[in-house]
Amino acid sequence: MSLSDKEVLNIFTKTEALLSGHFLLTSGRHSDKYFQCAKVLQYPNYTEQICSNIAEYFRDFEIDTVIAPAMGGIIVGNEVARQLGKHSIFTEREDKVMTLRRGFSLEPGEKVLVCEDVVTTGGSVFEVIEIVKSLSAEVVGVGFIVDRSNGKVNFGYPQKSTLTVEVISYPPDDCPLCKENKISLVKPGSRKAEK
Repeated sequence: MSLSDKEVLNIFTKTEALLSGHFLLTSGRHSDKYFQCAKVLQYPNYTEQICSNIAEYFRDFEIDTVIAPAMGGIIVGNEVARQLGKHSIFTEREDKVMTLRRGFSLEPGEKVLVCEDVVTTGGSVFEVIEIVKSLSAEVVGVGFIVDRSNGKVNFGYPQKSTLTVEVISYPPDDCPLCKENKISLVKPGSRKAEK
């Protein structure tokens, strides 16, 4: 039941999860578009449909565990794991450092699929990949809902997004929206932006 980019975008529109304005992204960059995946993921039927694209892509891969960064990736990772019949764990920040907590662990050689909600620069995913590698587990792929980079971010493993779009973002000191000063800057995500 693979969804097209158009069908996924339609779900974002229906749930009012594609926002327009002036946004501060987690990476510190600015953009006039923001994908608020939480507004889509609040509906289990949409979550199941959208995550099926990721699960179908990785179905024939050897996977033991699905791991995701908190907050945005948790629901995605859990749903992909459910569809694949695997278990799901997540990383989170402690003193600004991505880490495994809550008794979660990975064994050497364990085959791991990394999941995320939105990728702009891929920072959180790269951090999770480093955690997996540091524990001598094996990354088999990366799945995510929205690829804001239009395929420019490459994690070095098989990767699958359910929606690939190019959404322009700007360094804060070169943001035309700031220069126009007509729309207030908003940070709608779950994590404070990096300075």
